Amino acid sequence: MRDFFASPGPMTGDLDGVLAGLTADVAGLAAVGHGLMIHEHLAGAYGVNFDAGDRETVHVRPVPRLLERVLAVSPAPLTTPRPLKLRIAGNCRQFTVLMVAALRARGVPARARCGFGGYFTPGFFEDHWVCEYWTDERWRLVDGQIDDRQLAMFPIDFDVTDVPRAAFLVGGDAWRRYRRGEVSENAFGLTVTAESGAWWIAQNLLRDAAALRKVELLPWDTWGAMPGPGEPIDEELFDRLAEATLDPELAGLPELMADPRLRVPRAVRNAVRDAEEVVLPAAPGRVPS
Repeated sequence: MRDFFASPGPMTGDLDGVLAGLTADVAGLAAVGHGLMIHEHLAGAYGVNFDAGDRETVHVRPVPRLLERVLAVSPAPLTTPRPLKLRIAGNCRQFTVLMVAALRARGVPARARCGFGGYFTPGFFEDHWVCEYWTDERWRLVDGQIDDRQLAMFPIDFDVTDVPRAAFLVGGDAWRRYRRGEVSENAFGLTVTAESGAWWIAQNLLRDAAALRKVELLPWDTWGAMPGPGEPIDEELFDRLAEATLDPELAGLPELMADPRLRVPRAVRNAVRDAEEVVLPAAPGRVPS
């Protein structure tokens, strides 16, 4: 199974070998990402103001297309930090998939994990993505978004290249804790949009499952059985999905994700744009636009 995550998927390809030439050290890769992007919701902390046009880069799914945007602004090597005004708008998912793609380009097993971070808002688990990679005979979580400025902003008291499992809950763990009554559904969501609830946990669980099949979609892409606010949730189906994603071998996940209610279709709904968008190529081997 580890070998499956050592090669790119539809969203995590390279662009003319620029990622393969980077370090395989995750701290170094995080530094590369920090020099290229700024989280769209944290831009003010860097003295940057993104307008609506600038924010369009958060809708870019494939890493090669993201790198094209980066290099269009500045053709300097990726290891050269851009001036703040030349960094593109990103989010936790963009920082994550960039790191995942760079590690896979070097043959290192890596995968994006969608879930909730408990280290931003006290007593609350924020919608978040991190990278998980294989090292020292274990899967290790690394938060590629957090730089020194954010370390000063948030109550983080651990090494962000080795995020504790209790600090970041993958979608299946969050769902299981909610279903067992260990954590309230209202402890999971996004404070920026003032939203929370079981529907959000279910959404991130399905996004995490898709990422474990190497289809890393946007934090607001929706499809199939993914519920919206106030909509009914097929709890039995999501119970099964949670267990499949928490199995270390992921043995039952491929078959379960073939279920039409869960399978990622060729086009999904971008909830922010309120539009259907093609996310998977018609022909194998092609990179989505």
